[in-house]
Amino acid sequence: MQTATLTERPGTATAPLVSVRDMTVKFVSKDATVHAVNGVTFSLDPGEVLVILGESGSGKSVSLRALMRLLPPRKTQIGGTVQVAGQDVLAMDEAALTDLRGGQVAMIFQEPMTALDPVFTIGQQIAETIIRHEGVSRQAADARALELLELVQIPSAKRRLGNYPHELSGGLRQRAMISIALACRPKLLLADEPTTALDATVQIQILLLLRKLQTELGMGVIFVTHDLGVAGEIADRVAVMYAGRFIESGPVSEVMLRPLHPYTQGLMNSTVHAGLRGTRLAAIPGAPPNLARLPTGCAFAPRCAYAEDVCRSELPTERYPIPEHMARCIRVDG
Repeated sequence: MQTATLTERPGTATAPLVSVRDMTVKFVSKDATVHAVNGVTFSLDPGEVLVILGESGSGKSVSLRALMRLLPPRKTQIGGTVQVAGQDVLAMDEAALTDLRGGQVAMIFQEPMTALDPVFTIGQQIAETIIRHEGVSRQAADARALELLELVQIPSAKRRLGNYPHELSGGLRQRAMISIALACRPKLLLADEPTTALDATVQIQILLLLRKLQTELGMGVIFVTHDLGVAGEIADRVAVMYAGRFIESGPVSEVMLRPLHPYTQGLMNSTVHAGLRGTRLAAIPGAPPNLARLPTGCAFAPRCAYAEDVCRSELPTERYPIPEHMARCIRVDG
């Protein structure tokens, strides 16, 4: 019996910051139609951190960009309902979207060197964002830019305001991009694998910093990653994505300790940790499906050791063995 969904969780008193229902994203060309996101439903409360976890090509980053309509409009079809802070994102005109982006919703991209403008200093890029959304003077914006660099713990912050992106290390560039994202005190922060290109030491520093800032500023955060360790470090809830669908979701401790879906179990078993020294990893066989030619039934069935005939012919429904922990698999009671 279905008792709850990611959109309707028991005990939630406040209105959700993000409410997404049956979101679909298709990329249409003359050669093919790619079904990148296939009926995603979830909500996010103010001050909550949701981590979307999955392999490359599962639809994680596309889902994130769809929340801000950052996908190419001519080739993209977005369906369903997407509401952020009570506003219908899919119904917004360009002027309203421009106010939303950077104002109420901000994004940290995977590679800061390509996201930052190489011909403007870090200080100029932060100040311009503040002036655009808050209409303050240049002097006030520059002062706020310095505060932001100090907030993200950049050493010698006043001097760094005059640096160009290429003059900073990868870790400092990532911190600078976080400061731009936080410039206008957004209600929602979207983070698209922001630590992937960093070494392990810098990665944990950025994760701890993000969690600290999220707690202090009360932001809702949606964090995309393929790294289970990152999810365990920062998440309140986890949604595991495969072939454009959430195939398992729930509180991070529940999903990590008691994974229900064979795909989630496979991700856990193929993760490197100290106890595996000298043993072979139990990798998931095969490869993710072609999103332009999705198989009938469960998309994971061709790679699943437990697949039955019904898995290949029917799409599994959401099952809830306990409230808030969902899995799309016929092997799960609920």
